[in-house]
Amino acid sequence: MTLIKSARTALVASCLVVVALAAHADLLDDMMKAKKIRISTDVAIPPAGMMDANMKPTGSDVETAQLLAKDWGLELEFIPTTGATRIPNVNSGKADVIISTLSVTPDRAKVIDFSKPYAVLQSVVGAPKTTAIKDWADLKGKSITVTRGTTQDTELSAMAKDRDFKVVRYDDDATMVTAGATGQAEMVATSVALVNAISTKSPQKPWEPKFVIRNFDLAIGIKQGEPRLLAKLDEWVVANLKNGKLSAIYKKFYGVDLPAAMTK
Repeated sequence: MTLIKSARTALVASCLVVVALAAHADLLDDMMKAKKIRISTDVAIPPAGMMDANMKPTGSDVETAQLLAKDWGLELEFIPTTGATRIPNVNSGKADVIISTLSVTPDRAKVIDFSKPYAVLQSVVGAPKTTAIKDWADLKGKSITVTRGTTQDTELSAMAKDRDFKVVRYDDDATMVTAGATGQAEMVATSVALVNAISTKSPQKPWEPKFVIRNFDLAIGIKQGEPRLLAKLDEWVVANLKNGKLSAIYKKFYGVDLPAAMTK
């Protein structure tokens, strides 16, 4: 009787495991069945994401998302986001993937998975051309504006106390750009593209990058535990770097080619 009971217990346990595995939906399968991909993209960070004259999304990340959806034969749904909500969007199931100037960092890699890099981002300190700034020492006692949840926010927040400067945060890139253009921000830590965007909005007081913080790889982000989706994204990135499509998108909006090492 003990052996029979043990066998029954093992059988029930096995059945529960099978049911649990069946209940755990594979995200790639779900996307293909729904024939839709939900991509978290910020459309307020030109030239990566913005609205054109007809109020339609455009930009390097927008076109990258459109290319992915087209190649996979899926309907594309953009999930509006800011820097701070990109990762929560995929981890909560609101979006399937992130294509939104998402830099690859060790801290982020603890909570999401990254595809192979599809582009790069140069992170800089920018300020009006008339401002004398050359390196970190010139920031002592000053305020540096960042977008909340970005790599600049994380990196400068860790440095602020030792280097004696203050970090001021805005919730999205659009308001940070406006703060720079209107003089509310005396300097910013962001991408070269956004420093240029500030200049565009304030031609009477042009801005420029002062020094480079670091260069970051940009990758597609997904929630952890989706190996089939990650592998398919990696294959797609490699193929479109080799055929030149991702480099063409990058050059269209940034004016330069991707690093040669990425496209080989």
